[in-house]
Amino acid sequence: MGIRHMAKMRGGAALAVATLLALTAAGCGGGGGSDAKDASKPSQPQSQNAGAQASAPAKEQSSAPAVVIATLKGQEGMVLEINSVQRDPGGFLTVNGQIKNTGNEAFAGTSAWRGIELKGSGESLAGATLVDKVGKKRYYVLRDTESRCLCTTGFSSVAPGQVLPFFAQFPSPPANTTEVEFSLPTFATATVKISG
Repeated sequence: MGIRHMAKMRGGAALAVATLLALTAAGCGGGGGSDAKDASKPSQPQSQNAGAQASAPAKEQSSAPAVVIATLKGQEGMVLEINSVQRDPGGFLTVNGQIKNTGNEAFAGTSAWRGIELKGSGESLAGATLVDKVGKKRYYVLRDTESRCLCTTGFSSVAPGQVLPFFAQFPSPPANTTEVEFSLPTFATATVKISG
């Protein structure tokens, strides 16, 4: 009788876990489905205001990559393009851009990009730095409370022709600093103007 009782408890626990997972998946899936439907409807205006709000972010996203404020050459055909260096209201400075593999082979030297501080956190751009030459100060990529960088992560190589969008957040230099020097291991260094 003890074995049957244990089997019923295990079966009940497994059923409870399965039900919880199914409800969680349905909750997550349901939100994504409605967003996907909404994203496909901008051509059918629900109201004039909704149409204007939906089109505004799309313009910002499509126009941002076209502006290149600096191009840095790296090893084996790698090219880093910086699209913006912008102050955020919260006291941060965000660098956005793209890394392109213009070579004929996959680039696997991405481990150098993470720097030496976050070896256990996987591939990232945590090795990027900014230098304020006037203020004589170097800025490193910010970390969250779990020591993860506030930057692009989760890649191990860059295939030929692949374009990898990137971002990195730093503490914002003083307001009177108008340009900084950006560097990422294996790439040349570039002086870029700060906007915002």
